[in-house]
Amino acid sequence: MPPRKVVHRTTGTRHGPITRLVSPSDLGQMLKPFVFLDHFVLPAAAAGIGLHPHSGIVTLTYLFEGTMSYEDSNGVRGVVPAGGVEWFKAARGAWHASGPEDSGVARGFQLWLALGAEQELGPVENIYLSPDQVPRDGAARVLVGTHGGATNSFNAGAPVNYLAVRLQSGESWRYQPADHTVGWLSISTGRLRVPERVEAGELAVLEPSNAAIDFMAEADSEFVVGSAVPHPYELALGAYSVHTSSAALEAGERRLREIHRQLRSNGRV
Repeated sequence: MPPRKVVHRTTGTRHGPITRLVSPSDLGQMLKPFVFLDHFVLPAAAAGIGLHPHSGIVTLTYLFEGTMSYEDSNGVRGVVPAGGVEWFKAARGAWHASGPEDSGVARGFQLWLALGAEQELGPVENIYLSPDQVPRDGAARVLVGTHGGATNSFNAGAPVNYLAVRLQSGESWRYQPADHTVGWLSISTGRLRVPERVEAGELAVLEPSNAAIDFMAEADSEFVVGSAVPHPYELALGAYSVHTSSAALEAGERRLREIHRQLRSNGRV
C-alpha cells in the first residue's frame, strides 16, 4: 500500500508563547473529533490562564518539558510534570485553570476532543496522571486509546488514539491506526520524514486512510500523533464549548453560568 500523503500543513497562528494550530471553526472541521490544538512554550514567568469554562469536550494537556499547575472547579489543585497528563472531561460543564511553575520552560500541547451526543452532557471527569501512570509502548506514550500492548483507560466515547512520541535522530517508528481514517501529526522539536519532511512547529494532516504511517527522525524529535474514526456530528460552537447541537450547547452553557455564580460567591473568580 502506498504511503499516506500529507494533504494539508500549517504552522498555525502565534500568540506570544502559544501557537494555535487547530480551531473548531477551521481545521477542526476536517479533523473532528480533534477540534483544537495549541503548542505552547511557556517561560516560568509567563502568566497562567485563570479559571475559565468548557463544556461538550475533553481538554488534554501533555508536557514534553517542564511543569504546569492546574486547578478545577471541583477544588482540586496540583502540578503536572513532564510526561504527565491532565485529562479534563468538561462534558456537561466545568471550569479549570493552568499555568507554568517556577521550574523553567513548560513545553507541550493542549488538545480538545469533541464528545458525542451520549457523553457531551454527561459526568465531568478530572484525572491527573503522573509520568509513571501513562501507558507506554516503545517510543510512544499512549495518552488516549491503544497502541501495541498499551491501553489508556480514559474514555473518549469513540475510537480515538492520541500518542506522544520521542525518537532519536536516525530512528524509525511505524504507527498502524487500525480502522481510523482521520490522521495527523504535530512536531514540537526536531524533524521527521513521513515520508514527506515535516518540521518542528508544523501540523501535518494526512489523507483519509487506515494505512500505516512510517516515521523516520532526521533529528532528535518529539511529536504527537492523532487518529480516529470521523466524528459524525456537526459542531455547535460556543466561546469555550463544542457540542453536537444548539440545544446541547445551550444546556452546557447554562450549567457553566451556574458554576460561575458559585465560583463568584466563593470569591474564586
